Amino acid sequence: MTLPEAPTSALSPRASASTPPRALLAVEGLSVAYGHIEAVKVVDLVVAEGAITTLVGANGAGKSTTLLALSGLVRKAGGRVTFDGEDVTGLAPHRIVARGLVQVAEGRATLTTLTVRENLELGAYSRRAGRAERESDLERVFAMFPRLEERAGGAAGNLSGGEQQMLAIGRALMARPRLLLLDEPSMGLAPLIVQDIFRTLRRLNDEGLSIFLVEQNVRQALRIASRGYVIETGRIVLADDASALLGNPRVRDAYLGG
Repeated sequence: MTLPEAPTSALSPRASASTPPRALLAVEGLSVAYGHIEAVKVVDLVVAEGAITTLVGANGAGKSTTLLALSGLVRKAGGRVTFDGEDVTGLAPHRIVARGLVQVAEGRATLTTLTVRENLELGAYSRRAGRAERESDLERVFAMFPRLEERAGGAAGNLSGGEQQMLAIGRALMARPRLLLLDEPSMGLAPLIVQDIFRTLRRLNDEGLSIFLVEQNVRQALRIASRGYVIETGRIVLADDASALLGNPRVRDAYLGG
């Protein structure tokens, strides 16, 4: 599959020239331990530039811990993480964000006492955006999520679950990510809202944003991704094109109800 090269901004149109995919993120032998418990044992994966790549598996398999390790939010016990050719294994979280690797956390993590607008503006903090640049990005986020513009002056804590997920994604976009990490964006949301969220992810990818999606909703994740990995008890056990994984008997039996 030939994928277009991604632009430097998530809010800019995708470059028109078609080029073969290259590894934007490469993970080799990643392991994470909480005391004597190995939450992630061996994870090797590649996220292609311009693609949606997904990591799927059951609850407790190590998906969220993998993302936290990539973001520098938990210490790695071993392995190597390379982003855009640079070894970022030991970098602090704010330095990882500054390089364009931005995570939307599980549970959305909105600051409930701040307004919607204030939450969004915090997303631009890491790049020290000027007022004009920040306002331009806000306009683009509001164009993508009109409901956030309607609620911009209200407290984020008054938003519905779906609106808070929109806010969390919008805040991450304000950091102008090159690769967006999403942890369980469908969690706790009604089916119609889940469809809206996944349509938004497709649109972002169509505009050129590379996405690494961690998701327990295996069917939805594999439907929008081009490449998929299956993790079980802290290890990658399957890796293939997402369409092939959808038809894999092992995946069907374990995650898709046969």
